[in-house]
Amino acid sequence: MTTSTNTATPRATAAQPHAWLVPLVATACGLAAANLYYAQPLAGLISAALGLSPAATGLIVTLTQLGYGLGLLFIVPLGDLVENRLLVLVLLCIDALSLLAAGLSTHPLPFLAAALFIGLGTVAVQVLVPYVTHLVPEARRGRAVGSVMSGLMLGIMGARPAASFVAQLSSWHLVFVLSSVLMLVLALVLALALPTRTPSHQLRYGELLASMVRLARTTRVLQRRALYHAFLFASFSLFWTVTPLLLASSAYGLSQAEIALFALVGVAGAVAAPLVGRAADRGWSRGATIGAMLAVAGSFLLAHFTHGGSPLSLGLLVVAAVVLDFGVAANMTLGQRAIFGLGAELRSRLNGLYMATFFLGGAVGSALGAWAYAKGGWPLASWIGFALPALALAWFATE
Repeated sequence: MTTSTNTATPRATAAQPHAWLVPLVATACGLAAANLYYAQPLAGLISAALGLSPAATGLIVTLTQLGYGLGLLFIVPLGDLVENRLLVLVLLCIDALSLLAAGLSTHPLPFLAAALFIGLGTVAVQVLVPYVTHLVPEARRGRAVGSVMSGLMLGIMGARPAASFVAQLSSWHLVFVLSSVLMLVLALVLALALPTRTPSHQLRYGELLASMVRLARTTRVLQRRALYHAFLFASFSLFWTVTPLLLASSAYGLSQAEIALFALVGVAGAVAAPLVGRAADRGWSRGATIGAMLAVAGSFLLAHFTHGGSPLSLGLLVVAAVVLDFGVAANMTLGQRAIFGLGAELRSRLNGLYMATFFLGGAVGSALGAWAYAKGGWPLASWIGFALPALALAWFATE
């Protein structure tokens, strides 16, 4: 086994790993990222089984998100400090053990503790994303990031319907146990397949964290790209928070299984990531960014004019979901392509800051969506969803 610095290992270069390594990492990112979302459609079932009060049900998802946010800020930057493959494997093992603990839980406290560590372990995904950019030539970096982002989006969008279907066939416990086994298998495959990558510099951990504060304050590309995507991811979270409520309402009357199928349709938007990655490699990032923002804004305009739960309205919502996911996946890829070009030795720290910023935007979007739907129904929620990418586009025009 060879060891690299900030570029691909000799073994990786000789074997041209991008022909098989990038799809493998994309698959790993999708499978791991799904762990953040399995609990969302199952929160009611889990709460009832564990004896949680209705007011505490939100903790099932919130603690997973909290663990993920902490991991983005305090673990992902270690990719610039320690050997990357080892870091990924440790995190996947933490994920596997936490998922197993959640699946075997019969009381609230063990489950909620496990939920926190599920989020913490899942940041393996954000160690893998910058890792793969070190193993491909710069001319193919956008394509590689796009492929990995496509896998990530497939995992995010497929997790909810997969969890719903498994729980309907068996129980919510099986969802977590199966994912635990999957993480162990994934860790074994990656242990055998991934080349090592050891960063060349040896900062202390405290210095690493201090440097992140400096990067956040002084790196203009990071600031802009992170905030652009925070607006778009807020609209994405708003849409996927509110549409299940809308589809389950008397206007549409869809069952949980039918809502799961609706969510699955949105996966089609993930094809944007590799396409836009190729565009970025050709220097078309500005036009592609405008297109991504317009797609997200346009999806809400399209969805806004749905009325009465007719088949036509449902069809328009499906199209809006695909266009929305297409735009969000495209913009995420463009943002990461831009920040990864700022310096090989900074990529993990930049990625942690980028992801933490727009993850916060997603949390705000979910809260806004729930509030807007309660106050003004789908019309108010969809106008807010439109306003978010419109604001991002207005600010992008100032570049």
